[in-house]
Amino acid sequence: MIDLTDKVALVTGGSRGIGRACARRLAEAGAHLVVNYVTSRAAAMELGEALRAFGRDVAVIKADVTERDDIDSLIEFIRREFGRLDIVVSNAATGGFRPLLATTDANFAAAMNTNARPVLYLVQAAIDLLADRPERTKVIGLSSHGSHMALPMYGTIGATKAALESLMRHLALELGGRGINFNVVKAGLVETDSTRRLPGADTMFAGRQRRSMVGERVLEAADVADAVLFLASRLSDLVQGETLTVDGGAALHV
Repeated sequence: MIDLTDKVALVTGGSRGIGRACARRLAEAGAHLVVNYVTSRAAAMELGEALRAFGRDVAVIKADVTERDDIDSLIEFIRREFGRLDIVVSNAATGGFRPLLATTDANFAAAMNTNARPVLYLVQAAIDLLADRPERTKVIGLSSHGSHMALPMYGTIGATKAALESLMRHLALELGGRGINFNVVKAGLVETDSTRRLPGADTMFAGRQRRSMVGERVLEAADVADAVLFLASRLSDLVQGETLTVDGGAALHV
């Protein structure tokens, strides 16, 4: 069993979907949680109460991770209230589903500022908490198949997810020697509030079983959270700068 007792984990975009599942898995394994949200206050507060039921210390913090000042304040809160930070899960994401020709400067900036840039700001703000520790600390990003394949109406999100994966590799190169692991979980199609809005979502969800190579099991947020839990643990100390795909083999074939 993975034991994260007394570790402190930050999950951005943690109120819903995959972020929510990640926060729950980390708490189940013993970690104290800082759950970040920006709009879904009720869902975040509900999650906080659920995590406290495991006996964990939990803080639910509103912060816009596209803003450096908000990130600095978030990390300062963690420094003051918890005194340590062992795990960062950079999960907050946005983008909107539209053709690239219809993408405005504001659309592209919003996607890049939410999907890729926050992990850099988080590491910069928290480097004193993350680096040069007796045990390795973990920074984990959440990506999707749009980072390496073309999907309808997904160009802006896909490009920024590719940027996230590249950032994580370069952070590993620069800071891995200081005791931090940087890895990405690339999730297949999971039914969430966001993916239900994908153009052609009904068709894609209906085709998941045909593409799966693990029988009738359907990929869920909890499966992605299990991979995040592994990367957050000591079991992944020798996994560095990698992107772990969790999709039941769906992307291996046409």
